[in-house]
Amino acid sequence: MQTTTLDVARLAAMDAQEATRLLQGVRAAALAGRRSKVVPRTEIGESWRRALSSGLDPDGDNTAGLLSLAEVERRRRHSPLAEVLPVLREALVSVADAAQHIMVVSDAEGRLLWREGHPSVLRRADALGFEVGADWSERAVGTNGVGTPLVTGRPVQVFSAEHYVSSHHTWTCAGAPVVDPRDGRLIGVVDISGPLGTMHPATLSFVTSVTRLAAAELRNRHFAALERLRTAAAPVLCRVGGRALAVDDNGWVAAVTGMPPTERLVLPKSPRAGRVWLPSLGMCAIEPLPGGRLVQVVDEADGPGTPAARRVVLDLSRPRRCSVTVSGEAGSWTHELSPRHAELLFVLALNREGRSAAQLAQDIFEDPTRTVTVRAEMSRLRRGLAEVLAHRPYRFSEDVHVEVVRPDRPADLLPHSLAPAIALSRGATP
Repeated sequence: MQTTTLDVARLAAMDAQEATRLLQGVRAAALAGRRSKVVPRTEIGESWRRALSSGLDPDGDNTAGLLSLAEVERRRRHSPLAEVLPVLREALVSVADAAQHIMVVSDAEGRLLWREGHPSVLRRADALGFEVGADWSERAVGTNGVGTPLVTGRPVQVFSAEHYVSSHHTWTCAGAPVVDPRDGRLIGVVDISGPLGTMHPATLSFVTSVTRLAAAELRNRHFAALERLRTAAAPVLCRVGGRALAVDDNGWVAAVTGMPPTERLVLPKSPRAGRVWLPSLGMCAIEPLPGGRLVQVVDEADGPGTPAARRVVLDLSRPRRCSVTVSGEAGSWTHELSPRHAELLFVLALNREGRSAAQLAQDIFEDPTRTVTVRAEMSRLRRGLAEVLAHRPYRFSEDVHVEVVRPDRPADLLPHSLAPAIALSRGATP
């Protein structure tokens, strides 16, 4: 059977009610497991499968309880997005208001922290439970413009019956994730939503552009903080002997002495003062600095050499918080991974004999010519995992035991990933 994949431009060109009826038929066939001549877009179909496998009722009331006002305020204070809220308001709120939309900003868990826009649309959103403090993650309400970008790490536009839950079919939304450039964490989603008839195919591009502006503002603030740290660290580094670095809490290097310059030092998840073992440098002494930390490499003359790492645990059980833990006689070290680094380490864990750059490019991008990208990412990985990652070919060292902790459901294995090797491990067709 020949199939046609729906796209946003085609849906936007149709009468809203006609498009809704078409999508409802596609959704009904997909949820029933029937083949259809018209199939959903890839990101929508994958989201529907995740919701189905979780047991979420597509026709039920899936609204969860609201956070208390005190908890909303606490999350707002701790959200990096609070720093760039003026940028988002200036760019989006007036446009959203004129277009009968609202702007919504969520945290990394899908909880709505800010919501502004046209009063009549705000009232309609209340009826859907789309209000401050609500949980709009995929696990709570299925496919939508907040929860789905949090899973995939990519912008998405969701129109009418592309929403998994039928009560949301009168709604359209476009959401883009925001990544903090300081540590690579996905910190939330900016979403523009409104009634069915307000859909426009350019909305997603607009929202994505604004989130890039927000990320750029965070990056500028980061550079300013590094400059302040560099100034504070200068007299300290003049006094210390040997190899030392001044780094911020995310490992970005403000100043260095006694060793070649480097852009970033991969720190453990919760670096503490005192002696800490780092796979890239060995045993180090860490002391607090205003706005960061002083990291001094302990000279081997001060004590016995650092024993080699013996065990690596790759934890993929939480889709948005993948991490790697390296341990040995000297202690253990845990670091959160970017989505791309989680993909690469998982493929290497499956192929202990090693993979060439071309093979990894095929595994991740389905394109063996993308070796430059692979080599750049592996170089970044080896800065923090030099003791356990070898190259030519890329592989885990032979004397290291590697353990992979997978999620309970195969569909939750790196759900953001489009890599063929990951799709095969989920049991899906790449």
